[in-house]
Amino acid sequence: MWSDNETSEDLLGFKVHADLLIDVIRDDTVLPVTIGVFGDWGSGKSSILKIVYDELKGENEDDLKDDTLVLYFNGWVFEGYDDAKAALLESIVEKFKEHKLLKDKIKEIPAKLLKSVKWMRVLGLGFKKVVLPTAAAYLTGGLSLIPFLLQEFSQFNAKDLAEKLSGDKAEDFLKDIIKKNDVEETTLIREFRDDFKAMIDKSEIKKLVVIIDDLDRCTQDRIIENLEAIKLFLNVEKTAFVIGADPRIVRHAIEYRYKTDGIENANDPDSRNKRIVSDYLEKLIQVPYNLPKLSDREVETYMTLLFCKKELSPSTFQKILDEFYKSRKTNRYGAFGFGNIQEIEGLLSEAERTKLSESVSLIASLSSIITDGLNGNPRQIKRFLNTFTLRKRLVDVAEIPNFRIDILVKLMVIEYSNLSLFKKIYEWQDSQSGEPKELMELEALAQTEKKEDIKNNYSTNWASDKLIKWLMIEPKLSGKDLRDYFWISRDQLGKSISGSSLIPTHIRTLCKELIDHGSGTILQNTVSKEVIGKLNNSDIEILLSLLEKELLKSVDNDRMHKIYIELMSQKTTGSIDSYTRIIRQVDHSKIPFSLCNDFKLAIPKNPEIEPIIKLFAVGSNIHKAFNPKTKS
Repeated sequence: MWSDNETSEDLLGFKVHADLLIDVIRDDTVLPVTIGVFGDWGSGKSSILKIVYDELKGENEDDLKDDTLVLYFNGWVFEGYDDAKAALLESIVEKFKEHKLLKDKIKEIPAKLLKSVKWMRVLGLGFKKVVLPTAAAYLTGGLSLIPFLLQEFSQFNAKDLAEKLSGDKAEDFLKDIIKKNDVEETTLIREFRDDFKAMIDKSEIKKLVVIIDDLDRCTQDRIIENLEAIKLFLNVEKTAFVIGADPRIVRHAIEYRYKTDGIENANDPDSRNKRIVSDYLEKLIQVPYNLPKLSDREVETYMTLLFCKKELSPSTFQKILDEFYKSRKTNRYGAFGFGNIQEIEGLLSEAERTKLSESVSLIASLSSIITDGLNGNPRQIKRFLNTFTLRKRLVDVAEIPNFRIDILVKLMVIEYSNLSLFKKIYEWQDSQSGEPKELMELEALAQTEKKEDIKNNYSTNWASDKLIKWLMIEPKLSGKDLRDYFWISRDQLGKSISGSSLIPTHIRTLCKELIDHGSGTILQNTVSKEVIGKLNNSDIEILLSLLEKELLKSVDNDRMHKIYIELMSQKTTGSIDSYTRIIRQVDHSKIPFSLCNDFKLAIPKNPEIEPIIKLFAVGSNIHKAFNPKTKS
């Protein structure tokens, strides 16, 4: 099995990207600079940032390699803070304050900076989150949210303080404290920037590099707070900020913060929301760097190295890794596969060669459809291989005869990339002793590239280039008894692999947003702006798997049905198939009668919804609404 942690061990050939970022950071003429390392969830951003960090830092925490102080923060660590912006600023200042080589040079400046941050926090949080908790802590002897405010409270006895913190006077009390201390946000920010610049100058470092990772795992408010903290350092000399994030999630957070009233065309690049997002990012990120998706050959190389790491000793694997790095200098386009490893004289024993050959050769032959199905995403590839390994072990334990691993891999690709079609194959084979005639026809049509026939006889989903490629590649599934393969995969027939793995934050957030929708208009806007045209098919598949699971648990919840009706009315990919599966499994008598009006409004928008109505059992609420004269 393979862990999902970031690492500076480069199995992706991504060091070239890290070297480019390091080259920019080391160029004093471009400083100050903010670099955005952008890529999808699981694309390898964290590993690249880890390589950058390891290259720039010294041997230990108190070293200053090339007079550069490099700090690494995980944005998600600040998720639980009441003010992520203040938490990040405090953390950076504390690093200076505690650094063995710097603390004597900067003396009182960190204390002054930390006081500025605390006042920013007071101004940002307001009365309820500052005065009341602070007062409670003072009166009970507990810890305070903002300890230095206790100095302001200490001049009052408990009775007087309680009176000042009660009723309408409380907020005025906080304002008086702020006024007394002559605190204004604009002044604070200017002083903070000036003091921070002075601290860098006195520390005598040549460069400060701050790496912020996992920003896209934070909530929308926390993402903005972290970005606002970074904005405070813009144009501060000798600084470089490197931010790793999924740009879709960052854009969504900015839109969420600065959203306008009314409905906008989600696809209009000139809409006010889109301009705000673009302007915000352009001012914040001077150097955007988008990570490319892995190609077929890169996927083959990555999987080969993953298997080598799992199957071979650390010393043998290191030799292979060194050879891989060397080959990349002369051949950056080709795959580094089993053939390259065999050429390393005297490296592998016969047993090791046989063990590797079985896994690597199979994966290499299917690397193109794995690349397509998993979108060239390293994290998804690793999770795919972990699931594959578990199922392969199950085959061995169950002692299933004549089991072909290549068929298992091919079916897993469609299971991972398009769960609804995977379930459709399951339904076909389940009713035909494991050998569905539909697959035979689809493979024949794909071979002759008759897309229109596939679309007319089945659906547009089967006619995509990706699915036609999947149908054509060996091994063919026509005439194969697939029952054992679906028995091995039966744990996933109720949920997707992606659904059982770590769900991307933006999908989880969006799912909660849909479930908690307050009105039909909000639901309509959320689907049109956050689902249609914004999520790729893989994201939609994960979202539907989460919604499907929720609706199956609470079939009487009209809110969950309304989500599906809206998704179907806006023709969301896979929504009709997903809802059809649900209707075939649940007790129709529990589905609320009130939904009939929602269905009637949705059908004109998408006539493909109408056949679903016929699935409702005679006598059920929905059937009665559409067939008032039918006797139950």
